Amino acid sequence: MKLIFIFFLLLTSFLNAKIQLVKKENSDSNTTLLVVAGIHGNEPGGYFAASILISNYTIVSKNLWIVPNLNSESIVKNRRGIHGDMNRKFAYVKDGDKDKEIVDEIKEVILSPKVSLVLNLHDGHGFYRKKNQGSIFNPNAWGQTCVIDQCDLKTEQDFGNLNDIAIKVKNNVNKKLLQQHHSFDVKNTNTKYDDEAMQLSLTYFSVTNNKPAFAIETSKNLKNLSQKVFYQLLAIEEYMKIMDIKYKRNFKLDEKEIAKILNKCGNLGINGNIFLNLTDIKKSLSYIPIELKSNEFKFSHPLGKVQKNRGKYLVFIGNKQITQLKPQYFNLTDHCQDKLNFVIDGKEISLSNTSDFYVTADFKVIKSKGQRVNIIGYQPKGHIDESNISISLENLNKNYSVDTNHKVYRVEFYKKEKFCSMLMVHFK
Repeated sequence: MKLIFIFFLLLTSFLNAKIQLVKKENSDSNTTLLVVAGIHGNEPGGYFAASILISNYTIVSKNLWIVPNLNSESIVKNRRGIHGDMNRKFAYVKDGDKDKEIVDEIKEVILSPKVSLVLNLHDGHGFYRKKNQGSIFNPNAWGQTCVIDQCDLKTEQDFGNLNDIAIKVKNNVNKKLLQQHHSFDVKNTNTKYDDEAMQLSLTYFSVTNNKPAFAIETSKNLKNLSQKVFYQLLAIEEYMKIMDIKYKRNFKLDEKEIAKILNKCGNLGINGNIFLNLTDIKKSLSYIPIELKSNEFKFSHPLGKVQKNRGKYLVFIGNKQITQLKPQYFNLTDHCQDKLNFVIDGKEISLSNTSDFYVTADFKVIKSKGQRVNIIGYQPKGHIDESNISISLENLNKNYSVDTNHKVYRVEFYKKEKFCSMLMVHFK
C-alpha cells in the first residue's frame, strides 16, 4: 500500500545549486551528447522534451547529459528572459548580471572534455522557408529548423561536419511528419559574418571552442505542446543515432503517447513527511502543515519548482502552475511512530507514516499513545483526536479533498503541538 517515490534530485548533479545537470552515463565511453533546454522560458517544447528524455529514456551505450531547465526562473514566468535574453550573454556577461552564475556554469559544462556535441532546444516563430511564402512561411522564420552557425569546424574532429549532420537529421525527420507543412530545413546563420546577435549565443560559444553545436527549433505555430515535443524528440533521436548512442524509451513516439506523458505531473515531497500526487490535484490546497522556514521540496518531475508568493507556495511543472499551497505553520518532530495501525474495510493493517492507502467502504485509525489524528474533511464538533472513528467517503466534505474527483483525503498525525506526517486515503 505504500507508494515509492523516486526523486530526480537524487539523480542530479548540481553546480553551485544553479544548474540541474542530469547524467545518463555508461562507463565504457567518453562520447557524450549534451542537451540544453529552457534557455528561453517561453519555449516549452524544448524543456518538456528534455524532461521526457530524463524520465522516459534509458541510455544503453555512450552518454547523455541533460540540462532541462537552464533558465528556470524565466520558465515559471513563461517569459523569454526575466533578466534579459540569456542566449545573448555567452560572449560577455557583466559582473552583477543575475544570469552570470548560470551562464558561467553552463560554459564550464560545455567545455568539459567529455562533451562531444551540444544541442540547444528552442521553439521559434513561424515555419522556415528559403523563399518567402507569406508572414508565417519565410526566410526570417526560425520554426522547424536545424540551426547551425557555420558549415564545418576548422579542427578535425568527430561530428565537425555541421552542415552534413544537420542535413541528415532534417531529411530523416521529414520522413515522419505529422503534416506536410511541418517540414524541417537547415538554417545556417553564418554567424561569424552575418549575425551579430548570434555571436553572443550558446551554440556560437560552443563552436568557437571547437564543440559541435546545433539548435533544434520547433515552431511556436504548431497546434499544441505535444507536437512540439514530438519533433524535438524525433530530432534528438536522430542526433543520438549519428553519435551511435543507443537508447530505449518506454513509450511509442507519437503525439498521443506524448500527450499522455505531458499530463503526468509526478509527485512532490515536502520535508520527508508529506507526499502529494500532482496529477489531478486541486488548484489550491489549504492548511498544509509545514515549517515557517527551511522547508525542503523535492519533485519526481525534472521541471518541478516551488515559488513563494504572498504567503502561498506556488507549485509549477515547467511553465504550468499546477496548484498553490496555503500553509499552516507547525514545528516538526522526529519522535513519531514509523508504523501506524489502521482498520481498512474491516481488516487491521500497519502502514508506514507517509503511505497512500485505498479504501472501498471505510477506515479507522487505531488510537496510539501520544499521537493525535486529524482527518481533513471530517467535521463533527467536539473531536480533538479523530482516532477510533470509522470514516467513509460520505463522512467527508468534498471541499477538503486533495483531488478534483473528490476521492483523495489527508490523514494527519501530530504529537502534542508538533506535526509528524501525512497519509493519503484514496476511496475507490
